[in-house]
Amino acid sequence: MSINNNGNFQHSVPSTTLGDLLERILDKGVVISGDIKIKLVEVELLTIQIRLVICSVDRAKEIGIDWWRSDSHFSNLEGTGPAARIRELEERLARLEGTAKIETPALAEVNHG
Repeated sequence: MSINNNGNFQHSVPSTTLGDLLERILDKGVVISGDIKIKLVEVELLTIQIRLVICSVDRAKEIGIDWWRSDSHFSNLEGTGPAARIRELEERLARLEGTAKIETPALAEVNHG
């Protein structure tokens, strides 16, 4: 405690902003872990295990977590990313539309003939 110019007591407590707190959490990392178990008459019906790690990408790499490098939804390595998947689906759709146009007249003749 200290006394300010008005003669009043003033608390000197260091304040932390939300930005400082977030930076510290991302730099150091936070692990949240828990289990939820549902039992009925001593028979376990359901178990949910929750494991949550909050940290920066750099910190995750340091501790050996880098699943996004091999996950095709997040990585564009070797043409396996979302853009490659979209191209693949567009090509497949074009082939299906081409097939449908060729077969449609033949089906119409069978149904009306």
